[in-house]
Amino acid sequence: MPLSLLGAVYFATFLIWGFLGRFVQLPGLQWGALVSVVVATLVVVASFEHGRWPLGLAAPPRIAVSEAFGGGIFAAVLIFAGDGLILATTNLRHLQGNGFPWDELATIYLPAVLHEELLFRGYAMQKLATRWPRFAVGFMAAVFALLHLGNEAVSVLAIANIFVAGVLLGLTWLVTGRLWFAIGLHLIWNLLSGPILGYNVSGYESRRTVWRTSGSGAPILTGGGFGIEGSIWMLLVELLAVALVCWWIWRRNYNQRPPLLFHHLPEDS
Repeated sequence: MPLSLLGAVYFATFLIWGFLGRFVQLPGLQWGALVSVVVATLVVVASFEHGRWPLGLAAPPRIAVSEAFGGGIFAAVLIFAGDGLILATTNLRHLQGNGFPWDELATIYLPAVLHEELLFRGYAMQKLATRWPRFAVGFMAAVFALLHLGNEAVSVLAIANIFVAGVLLGLTWLVTGRLWFAIGLHLIWNLLSGPILGYNVSGYESRRTVWRTSGSGAPILTGGGFGIEGSIWMLLVELLAVALVCWWIWRRNYNQRPPLLFHHLPEDS
């Protein structure tokens, strides 16, 4: 019931945003989606959780910033690893682009990341995780991936990549109990791969990029029109990252009881 209400309020708010946009000037659809998930989350938490739910955003600024920064560093390592493998195995190269798209940062990239993290790693996943933590991560990662089926130049490999990325982002919440690491990881992942290195981001092409890609290579290696997330190299890098996070969790839990992994989860109500 809570998740059904979450979905209903989310879609209703999004439709209202689109309707109002015909009469008054509103920010773009990504901001509409972000407002929709915020409204839906607030309604469900007020209705079913007595107005209290540890969503993973409340944290001292020092912790929030450090975790977001750590997620960004982790994303940079993964993206540069995947990019290096692509450059080493194809004729693709980076040439100077036409600059950073500051307008798209505010209208697309930032609201899209906040929207997706709140929708896919927020209340819905966390509610499922009160009973089935591993299932919650996998299920929401699958939903996250399937909702990219309509993106430009999508492929089976691209969907597999998005699914593994969703698992990785979900694991970071299970470990930290907060969303800041995932937000930093997700944002820097998108900014590095698209506006900075010049790949498409899940099929989306930025109007301006610091560098642009030039040359050719097999789409299975370069990612084709979907971008770096459509590359087999990026999938292998992501799988290695998931394995490393799982290994770290196991090492921490081996010497700690109760296990670190689920100590922050709220009790189901």
